[in-house]
Amino acid sequence: MRNLDITTLRSFVAVAESGGVTRAAGFLHLTQSAVSMQLKRLEELLGLDLLDRSGRTIALTSSGEQLLVYARRMVALNDEVITRLTDQAYEGEITLGVPHDIVYPAIPRVLKQFHAAYPRVKVQLESSYTLWLKDQFAKGACDLILTTEVTTDTGGEELCTKPLTWVGAPGGSAWRQRPLKLAFGRQCTFRPRVVERLDDAEIPWDVVVETESDRTIEATVSADLAVHTMIEGTEPPHLDRIDHGGALPDLPAQKINLYGAGGATGEVHQALVDMLRRAFSGTDMMQLRAV
Repeated sequence: MRNLDITTLRSFVAVAESGGVTRAAGFLHLTQSAVSMQLKRLEELLGLDLLDRSGRTIALTSSGEQLLVYARRMVALNDEVITRLTDQAYEGEITLGVPHDIVYPAIPRVLKQFHAAYPRVKVQLESSYTLWLKDQFAKGACDLILTTEVTTDTGGEELCTKPLTWVGAPGGSAWRQRPLKLAFGRQCTFRPRVVERLDDAEIPWDVVVETESDRTIEATVSADLAVHTMIEGTEPPHLDRIDHGGALPDLPAQKINLYGAGGATGEVHQALVDMLRRAFSGTDMMQLRAV
């Protein structure tokens, strides 16, 4: 009878979610060679290749993708059992701020994973615009915040850089119209750079929706009455990336930053920081959406 080891599975999950052995080793507080050895033992135990090492970055094979689903469940169940049946009953509350546009698909999975490990700790999720979240963080109203910015301010940690993309209604034609009709949030930090790119390309534009409501923007764009811009991989299923063939300008990249990680105190705070890092660092957003 062959038995899977939870420690080895934890290393496999960390490599899959972080996109590499080196980064996973840092998360796990292990050496790179130790993580590599665990992966090798896991492949030998199963008699399968779990990782495709032929490219510059590590990718999962089809067998690896199947194992990842089970490995996540097994690691989460192990952690839940340990937490519930031992005296390590952590309690408290952490306030996490996240911009509207990057809540999905990563944050629900982080919250579920965190709750399984620390069921008595409440995570208060605040979703708003980057500028408001940074103001709340400066006031001490949020323990951790994620932001979408062009740069990373002092005290921030860059998790990843993602391109902006044009989004519209599935099969829509609003992107062909001139002036180009745009829908934006009033506090959207993308807007100045988007209209700058349009001006440089000499494409006339008109903001037909300016609102505080993301739902209003999505409804307008879904009706093919305007187009919008979002970070690649975060667009909802009822909106599509626009295949404009160069008719619209390329858009600048945005950094997803984390603030508050440097002040992490205690196991619970650090655990949430590590989960957020794994959810965004070096991970394809579309892979997260499919999980």
